[in-house]
Amino acid sequence: MIIAYDGKRAVQNLTGLGNYSRLIIESVAREFPSHSLSVYAPSPRKNPRLDHILSMPNVSMRFPLKGETPLGRSMWRTFGIPAALKADRVSIFHGLSNELPLNISRSGIPSVLTMHDVIYRTMPECYRLPDRLLYDFKYGASCRAASHIIAISECTKRDIMHFYHIPEQKISVIYQGCDNIFHSEPSPRSLAEARKTYDLPERFLLQVGSIERRKNAELSVRALSSVNSDLPLILIGRATPYLREIEELASTLGVRGRLRVLHDVPFPHLPLLYRLATAALYPSHYEGFGIPVLEAITCGTPCIAATGSCLEEAGGEAAIYVNPRDPRAMARAIDSILSGDPGVISRIEKGRRHAARFDNAEIASRVMEIYLRVAK
Repeated sequence: MIIAYDGKRAVQNLTGLGNYSRLIIESVAREFPSHSLSVYAPSPRKNPRLDHILSMPNVSMRFPLKGETPLGRSMWRTFGIPAALKADRVSIFHGLSNELPLNISRSGIPSVLTMHDVIYRTMPECYRLPDRLLYDFKYGASCRAASHIIAISECTKRDIMHFYHIPEQKISVIYQGCDNIFHSEPSPRSLAEARKTYDLPERFLLQVGSIERRKNAELSVRALSSVNSDLPLILIGRATPYLREIEELASTLGVRGRLRVLHDVPFPHLPLLYRLATAALYPSHYEGFGIPVLEAITCGTPCIAATGSCLEEAGGEAAIYVNPRDPRAMARAIDSILSGDPGVISRIEKGRRHAARFDNAEIASRVMEIYLRVAK
């Protein structure tokens, strides 16, 4: 069977949708070497995170050929890929990041769509109106056109059913996994080098993810002023204008000296920072899954997450959950970790067992089951 993927995010994105895309492609290729995988992308881009995948003998890249892009490469992804799929005798196409070519249903080629979230619907205030309307149109059309949909959480499944009126039997929930690098035990030397590289104190709080309003760094900063310790908070992620608000809030609360921001942290360093952290915070108002929660508990780091979306699915019984609008609850949760609450140790053990549920080989097997069912 020839399996084709929308590879734009796998090629261009270093985090988020790019991580998911690469993980699915790599896991399916490794577990099912008899199938050929072709990754369709509008243009090449140097990405060291792809090197290992492209070294696998059953994986190849497919870019637009001469004459296939009269309307441009972005339009090739939206309208031109189905003709290329037919020419390449592809068996099935998987849109890995919320969308399919708009004319995929007319191609006769079965399609699978992974939907990560519909936050542009649940939190429209976080998006510009043109973007919101475009996402709603493209992603809604993709949900209706897909032969089958993979939702990365029960929360996302409910949202798809509610907003786009998709029947439940058309949707399968397959949780997102995290990269194998988070499962590997680092050496003491690599941990020491990371601590020195980033000048990390013995104890600190860590929050990973784009520094935008939805991720709710405000709650972490407000809690920082109330915890029974002077440990710092380190934010890791892409900055947005929201960062200035957070820095001003930290100054107002008198904790600006305890707030650090790190950008462009290399991916291999993330597991080291998680393992060095005293606790990982993820108080996001809304997520489709919340991969940093899974990454933290996989590394054996105590994690505090927010209620209200899907984070309880990502963390299970391993994480502590607080209201995303209650800084006192966040401060109490942090204090419980700092005080050595016996419950924290049991949560770490539960976290390792919970993380085992997100085995990448099992995820690949479940995805392949859908491919085979849809291809028939």
